[in-house]
Amino acid sequence: MATKRSFPDSFIDEDPQKALETLNEALQGDSDNAEWFCQRAYAHILLKNYSCAANDAKKAQQLQPSLPLAFMRTGIAEYHLNHYESAHAAFTQGHQMDVSDNSFEIWIKRCEEMMGETTQNGSVNMTPAVPPVKHDWYQTESQVIVTVMAKNVPKDGVCVNFMEKELSATIQLASGENCNLHLHLLHPIIPQQSNFKILTTKVEMKMKKTDAIRWEKLEGEGQESNIKHFDPNQYPSSSHYTRKWDKMVVDISEEEKNEKLEGDAALNKLFQQIYTDGSDEVKRAMNKSFMESGGTVLSTNWKDVGKRKVDVSPPDDVELKKY
Repeated sequence: MATKRSFPDSFIDEDPQKALETLNEALQGDSDNAEWFCQRAYAHILLKNYSCAANDAKKAQQLQPSLPLAFMRTGIAEYHLNHYESAHAAFTQGHQMDVSDNSFEIWIKRCEEMMGETTQNGSVNMTPAVPPVKHDWYQTESQVIVTVMAKNVPKDGVCVNFMEKELSATIQLASGENCNLHLHLLHPIIPQQSNFKILTTKVEMKMKKTDAIRWEKLEGEGQESNIKHFDPNQYPSSSHYTRKWDKMVVDISEEEKNEKLEGDAALNKLFQQIYTDGSDEVKRAMNKSFMESGGTVLSTNWKDVGKRKVDVSPPDDVELKKY
């Protein structure tokens, strides 16, 4: 019987960034685990990613409304975002669930003190409004793609939560500011098969459709009577003018192709590119040499390998053993 994984505070305290990466992987396989969302919120708090922490803690509340820790994490994140009223409400609700935890009372008093100062000083203590996120979208038969045009976003500067009919994202800009995006989707998606990618000029979020239907718009309430089959030559987006969508998809693929990789990833990409761009003879040569040599030789010269059997040729420091 498999042991249930746990991520205690001590594990997160030791290395918050490593814990965050581990929890990201865990939640890919189990996106309904409230405790894991709580602990990922804790990792975000330690890393000062307070918007991401708030999103995760609120998701934990939705999954398990009776979990006091979810309200504690929400309150701490909102407090550090200077959202003192929201933090106060979260701490108050959590304290009602667990009256034995005195830390709720401490945080409630802190919030009341800060709210008092804000009232006395007017708008002096108010934080600047978060800049709006400019986004575009388009769709294919199987996916809806939302693109945020933001350059040089850090690799760990994006937090995205995919839900059945919601998309919530926090993006850290190169300037250090955080931008929030929250969408109420027109139709359901499959969160487990949705993902995002950080490119040099943008952040791209791909959502897997539950059905191959054409979305009339990105947000809203979908009506069954309005559902239409997907037509690749006519599908809407956020744009108000006609676009050559096939060209846009090619441009995106070109940008992904030009992304700089390192090590084995770069080598594998090179082989893939040679195979994709190669002639039929090149492809036959690569397949034949790879298969006959047990993966130790990869040749593109069909004139050479086409007339002989390609022998196994391991590296010099590897001894070949026959069984």
